[in-house]
Amino acid sequence: MAATPQASRLVLASASPRRLDLLKQIGISPDQIDPAELDETPFDNEKPLPHALRLAEEKARRVALRHEGAFVLAADTVVACGRRILPKAETEAQARFCLDLLSGRRHRVICGLCIVDPAGERHLRHGLTTVTFKRLSAQEKEAYINSGEWSGKAGGYAIQGYAAAFVSFLRGSYSNVVGLPLYETAALLKGLGWRAEED
Repeated sequence: MAATPQASRLVLASASPRRLDLLKQIGISPDQIDPAELDETPFDNEKPLPHALRLAEEKARRVALRHEGAFVLAADTVVACGRRILPKAETEAQARFCLDLLSGRRHRVICGLCIVDPAGERHLRHGLTTVTFKRLSAQEKEAYINSGEWSGKAGGYAIQGYAAAFVSFLRGSYSNVVGLPLYETAALLKGLGWRAEED
């Protein structure tokens, strides 16, 4: 006989407004937002999936120390061309590098997901989406750089903005590219017995 889900606080270990909006889209409103600050530099020779899972787990574990008895949800998004992890673009030069690399090519968007349950156990999942960009002209690249949408985005683009016009093919979860694989997130929370606290 399955256990009855127990109401418990949910903490989102992320400052990303996109992740918060995605959760609200499926009726999940975290009780608190408590971002984890950590160095996201990949280890030497670290592959994209292990990198995304490691960061998600480290974020969740660090924030869970401050919220005993709560569910803590953390995620990390990685854009990868082959085994290369693209940066979260902080400068125009990084954004141009990403656009040059993605133009006319297929890449993967991987989102590592970790939930720490009230007992302190860590549970890992991930989302994987394949995306192909059309070949971008110099004018298209420059216009996107001027839009500023790339700032702080993994791979230097936001699919929910102007860059949607660059996508010629997508296989997998769209929400995963935005910042959180919603199917995996909802299924994991349900499987762990979380339900929202009632007012």
